[in-house]
Amino acid sequence: MSADDRESASRRRRPDRLGDLLPDAARRLGLEDQLRLARAIAIWDALVAEHVPPAAAACRLVGLEPDTVVVEADEPIVAAELRMRAAELLGAFASAPGGGPARFLRLVPPAGAGRDPRRPRV
Repeated sequence: MSADDRESASRRRRPDRLGDLLPDAARRLGLEDQLRLARAIAIWDALVAEHVPPAAAACRLVGLEPDTVVVEADEPIVAAELRMRAAELLGAFASAPGGGPARFLRLVPPAGAGRDPRRPRV
């Protein structure tokens, strides 16, 4: 096989997809946990939009703990709805590619909730 043939064959090779390269690059850079969290956030957002559409804009995944998905809910009514649908959401999260097994849903108020908006942050 000549050099031209080898070069031509390498050009015909399907290029690597960026999504396939990210996990290895993140691991080498020490960003594996952040990439996993970003994927989990995207998955959670899609699942909530599908299963509990009214809550989609009023909650967000903020953390993953062993066996637990931590979600911030803007309003008590949103937290109540998510709590009622927790088994369904956690089951869907566990079966989604990039999701993960979790037995518990922990709901937290938004960061800064209960803070007087007139007082500057320190």
